Amino acid sequence: MQRPISITLIAGLFIVVGAAGLLNDLWPLLTDASRQLAKLKADGWADLGPAWTSRALAIVGGVGLLGGRNWARWLLVAWMVFHIGLSLLHSWPQLLVHCAFFAPILYLLFRRSMEPYFHGANAGTV
Repeated sequence: MQRPISITLIAGLFIVVGAAGLLNDLWPLLTDASRQLAKLKADGWADLGPAWTSRALAIVGGVGLLGGRNWARWLLVAWMVFHIGLSLLHSWPQLLVHCAFFAPILYLLFRRSMEPYFHGANAGTV
């Protein structure tokens, strides 16, 4: 089965979100942006490990989706559930935005017509 366009779009979304987050964190370290670097240090270096892990998992999940990997869709669902949980600690609008993104992604990843892509003969190829 050929990769559905919805899977390509979802994978691209997660890859871009993960890469943009990493770039946003790494840019002050690669440039002489002393103001940004001071903010990064103020936020705490210990916070970067979990943040970078989360962003890397988004990229890994997106690439896995492109390859038809079943574990990738479960990883991205867990990633979204984790972020919904985090947004419970923040604001209601943030929670609603995460839920608004999660609902269609969940539907598109797990609808019946996606099963051949994730379990078919072409699963695992990019």
